[in-house]
Amino acid sequence: MDPAKSRLLRRLSVLLAVLVAAAAVLAIGLYAHFRPFANSKRGYAVPARAEGEARLHFLDVGQGDCTLLEFPGGKVVVVDAGDGSWEHSDRVSRYLKGLAPASVTLIATHADADHCGGLSRLFGLFPVDMVYLPAVGAEGASYMDLLECARDYGVETQPLTRYGDISDGSGAYALCLSPYSSGETDGNDASCVLWFSYAGVNALLSADITAERERLLLSEYALWEGIFDKGELSVRLEETDILKVAHHGSADSSCAEWLSLLRAETAVISCGRDNVYGHPALETTTRLIAGGSEVYRTDELGDVMVTISKNGTYRTEYGYL
Repeated sequence: MDPAKSRLLRRLSVLLAVLVAAAAVLAIGLYAHFRPFANSKRGYAVPARAEGEARLHFLDVGQGDCTLLEFPGGKVVVVDAGDGSWEHSDRVSRYLKGLAPASVTLIATHADADHCGGLSRLFGLFPVDMVYLPAVGAEGASYMDLLECARDYGVETQPLTRYGDISDGSGAYALCLSPYSSGETDGNDASCVLWFSYAGVNALLSADITAERERLLLSEYALWEGIFDKGELSVRLEETDILKVAHHGSADSSCAEWLSLLRAETAVISCGRDNVYGHPALETTTRLIAGGSEVYRTDELGDVMVTISKNGTYRTEYGYL
């Protein structure tokens, strides 16, 4: 290639990168500026939760993740919150407002923008009491904005690693199975994997782990069934009822051995319509269905809600908004 053309292309690439970064900073600033406007918008008319019920809400945030764990006592744990775009952040905040949470805990399963990007948008709108950070951070604008908001609002932050738990005295609890420590290097495999249990109904939220981490967890579990337990908070992987499928249904996750042990009756995949990654992969959905799972996809069904009753039964609904 002609040297002059090569230099021009390099300059254009640098200019494009600067413009993209500036646009991201501008978007964050605009959202912060219009936060009072976001606070004035009505919450969605989410169906009322009966006394003694716990719920899991898998929100449609495009090619991203957002799961709300609603405890019987009114506490809500926000596990990721989408990419932080105006459309998705508006959806998350209005949905959360519809739940009227007594308190809100935020969890960034990992530092990718499609998971943690929307968490900073919730400060000032809800009573955030704690922010759990991933084992592997990042220098991206979304993750740095989350840290800055937590600092500005005086909210405590700490990593969530194995044996970290969240409960509210109702009998429901969330327990972290992975990663084991903060000494991780791979962002996806260091994702926070959560076990949520109430009244004998169990859900496993797999974030963006790959088959490699799934097999590691399986090997640990094979050596000692109680390895993920914390006191009376137990984890029995073979008793998984609801599976939040890893990495948007990627072909690199949900290996056959993993799904064979879990045998989840309900599998939820969070992915965007016509996304460029081809999620979920055909081989992943085929394995899930072959294993007896009923698959719910946010790109096809919108928000998915699982309601767990105090007598240990659950039902799955979608398209209610």
